[in-house]
Amino acid sequence: MIPMVDTKSDLKLYEKEILKEVAAVIRGGEYIFGPKSKKIEEKIAEYVGVKYALGLASGTDAITLGLKALGIGEGDEVITTPFTFFATAESIAHVGAKPVFADIEEETFNIDPKEIITKITIKTKAIIVVHLFGLAANMDEIMKIAKEHGLYVIEDACQALGTRYKGKMAGSIGDIGCFSFYPTKNLGACGDAGMLTTNSLELKSKIIQLRNHGSLERYIHNTVGINSRLDEIQAAILLVKLKYFEELLDKRNSIAKTYYTGLKNILKLPEYIQSREHTYHQYSFRVEKREGFMEYLKEKGISSMIYYPIPLHLQKAFSHLNYQKGDFPKTEKISDEIISLPLYPTLSKTLQQYIINTVVEFINNP
Repeated sequence: MIPMVDTKSDLKLYEKEILKEVAAVIRGGEYIFGPKSKKIEEKIAEYVGVKYALGLASGTDAITLGLKALGIGEGDEVITTPFTFFATAESIAHVGAKPVFADIEEETFNIDPKEIITKITIKTKAIIVVHLFGLAANMDEIMKIAKEHGLYVIEDACQALGTRYKGKMAGSIGDIGCFSFYPTKNLGACGDAGMLTTNSLELKSKIIQLRNHGSLERYIHNTVGINSRLDEIQAAILLVKLKYFEELLDKRNSIAKTYYTGLKNILKLPEYIQSREHTYHQYSFRVEKREGFMEYLKEKGISSMIYYPIPLHLQKAFSHLNYQKGDFPKTEKISDEIISLPLYPTLSKTLQQYIINTVVEFINNP
């Protein structure tokens, strides 16, 4: 079976180097807040083009602590997309605020700025923008809206490290950027890990406390925080992989281009927007008769996935928000039709062509 991702094959590209660095960390005896953690923070800040990057335990923690650092909590509202991974809205709920959903653009799967405007109230404090699947949202319009209404902007770039919007990196445009290094991400650790980026010294200082039980000095706690620390082993792994990251993004883009060339005449494929450089965390598109299509791919030994089958406004966890089916028609339609094909740097040209041929066979003979 051709997998959606192949972390084992990807790891082999730099396995010896990673094992050497991990062994050095283990022998060194410094496992939390050590030199590797500091260095990956510096490297990510430099790569993203911001003043500060702060290592955390996960991308989810980056969003949650970002909200807390901005002073968002009970009684506040935060606008975001209903078409994303659960963690985006879950983080809003964790700080006691209310997730308010705004529908998406059919062409990009990202939040629609025109829909954001209709959801702003006196309780709105922030917008969480998700750069879904590695394609940047319309940041010019979103930042304009935020400025006009005095709102913070948090970029959920957990799927979008390396994504550019008009030359600027995702995670460098809003007040805060959030990244995940979950193993299947384009830059993945060998466990959970995350990063928060910002140009604000004040926010940096707050996050440093919040990630370490509200403490700057041992046993002195200025606020209530959590335990969210990027460990030295994950930092060492990320430092190795970051050296090859742009090369791996080029491979992902090459595979996406091959898919596009082979399938553009029979399917509606991801939009190419010149001002937004896609990093293809997922290669997702819409197809009718999805269940039959997925079954056909499975029979032919090809994995496929649905990201995401149930929109957030219809999840049981958010039933108290009283959203109903039909509230976000574009999101719901795309959730019913979207599908993703395998895409990872070591996917061979032979397998790429086999996947294309199989898709063409089904579409032409459903």
